[in-house]
Amino acid sequence: MKIAVLSRNPRLYSTRRLVEAGQQRGHEMVVIDTLRAYMNIASHKPQIHYRGQPLEGFDAVIPRIGASVTFYGCAVLRQFEMMGVFPLNESVAISRSRDKLRSLQLLSRKGIGLPVTGFAHSPDDIPDLIRMVNGAPLVIKVLEGTQGIGVVLCETEKAAESVIEAFMGLKQNIMVQEYIREAGGADIRCFVVGDKVIAAMKRQAKPGEFRSNLHRGGSASLIKITPEERMTAIRAAKVMGLSVAGVDILRSNHGPLVMEVNSSPGLEGIETTTGHDVGSIIIQYLEKNACPNSTRTKGKG
Repeated sequence: MKIAVLSRNPRLYSTRRLVEAGQQRGHEMVVIDTLRAYMNIASHKPQIHYRGQPLEGFDAVIPRIGASVTFYGCAVLRQFEMMGVFPLNESVAISRSRDKLRSLQLLSRKGIGLPVTGFAHSPDDIPDLIRMVNGAPLVIKVLEGTQGIGVVLCETEKAAESVIEAFMGLKQNIMVQEYIREAGGADIRCFVVGDKVIAAMKRQAKPGEFRSNLHRGGSASLIKITPEERMTAIRAAKVMGLSVAGVDILRSNHGPLVMEVNSSPGLEGIETTTGHDVGSIIIQYLEKNACPNSTRTKGKG
């Protein structure tokens, strides 16, 4: 197959691994800088151009779209879909998962366990919003944040009121979540491919920190997940419509709670921790499932 990898940087670990895995299995792998691809949106023949040439003959596309380029990246991916190229993750599913609030609403509608979450616009509603999530301590999250940036733990209700007011004053969209104390600053990253959890790791926050992201100095270790956690991760990815996803789960006193569903999960942490060849598993998934014009949404959104 001829497979495009949409990525800003061919030297990134995840991009490199996917290219290596594809080449080892005999595929032609082409890395395309997402922001350098541009589109001819014509009704008779949609096209993508790159460095002055039309992109043609691709069987599949692997989107590695960073959060900061979600809008443009999804537009490029949608164009590939309209050209009949099979996407590893569809543009609609990626934009759905990047909207933290929308993704939680979709997960809650399907009965998937979540931390109690509140969302409001007016400063007048802050006291009730805090009560809604069972009071302090609580977590405040900026809707557009990634890698733990824009996530604040407030120990008291007074501190929570001040932080929420500050964010609202800056016209930042935020959500407020209950703090799951029993998780002990740890979460579980389940790596889902198709309808299987192919690898899982526990991420533990460093001392004095509550965010377990590896980018924030957290550590990763092997973990055995329960059947309920496995099923929760698979269902969460399915609700989002993602074929490949990193589902972050907290262990709580009332079962597994989904914190986030990541549509472009990094490969380095999970491969290093578990020893699994995740890149090859993703390529094998494409080999089994990629067929022309089989995108569910056909780029229609």
